Amino acid sequence: MGLTQQSCGRGVMRDGLSKGAAPQFDYVVALAGNPNTGKSTVFNALTGLNQHTGNWPGKTVARAEGWYGDSGLIFKLVDLPGAYSLLANSVEEQVARDYLYFERPDATVVVADATCLERNLNLVLQVLEITPRAVVCVNLVDEARRKKIEVDIVSLRESLGVPVVATAARDGCGLAALVAAVTDVSSGRVKTTPCLVNYREDIEDAIRRLEPKVRKLVGEEFNSRWLALRLLDKDQTVIAAVRRWLSGKVRPGPGVRGEILA
Repeated sequence: MGLTQQSCGRGVMRDGLSKGAAPQFDYVVALAGNPNTGKSTVFNALTGLNQHTGNWPGKTVARAEGWYGDSGLIFKLVDLPGAYSLLANSVEEQVARDYLYFERPDATVVVADATCLERNLNLVLQVLEITPRAVVCVNLVDEARRKKIEVDIVSLRESLGVPVVATAARDGCGLAALVAAVTDVSSGRVKTTPCLVNYREDIEDAIRRLEPKVRKLVGEEFNSRWLALRLLDKDQTVIAAVRRWLSGKVRPGPGVRGEILA
């Protein structure tokens, strides 16, 4: 599993931070995952007392944020609502999806349950469609081991094209390696090559035709392929979110906005 004596324990925050006002952040990291994967345990273990809670703007969904230090850098950790998918079948999923796409965190940690990894990989692949700056945290490896389940972390890393770290967050095992992986991805020291889903040729052809128009709409900083997919799916929650985002931005050239979002 890649867990060693050195990777276990509570001292994973190598740069100690005392409780108080939030410092200036070097990087912002989102924490995503299915419910009951130990995501909150990872969040609490990394941030300790350096956290606060509230609600997402305009929602009754709880929002938790915290911070931790590593290698002289300060990381803001945003705990996204637990979600099985990013197709916005619930308010929680919509909040998680919109944050990942519009806020563009410097890295996203996707927490997966080692005891039912196949089911969790659906969300992992959806996150990779939005952002390449991802780290997969395969948590609960201690529970998996008790059930005689072994996860090949190296093969999973090679297949997904992003860092994959095994953890048992309740015991602090693997968290130091997770912190190091997040630092590498956030800072750009590690370049990821995420696995992307290839769709039927007719869908891929439609994406190729629509994506240039989407890029004119949202610019190079956003993932135009993902947005093209959601528009082809006629996802009304995405269309509404894009319209809200555009309302605070410079409008695109004539015809572009109306043609795509009609």
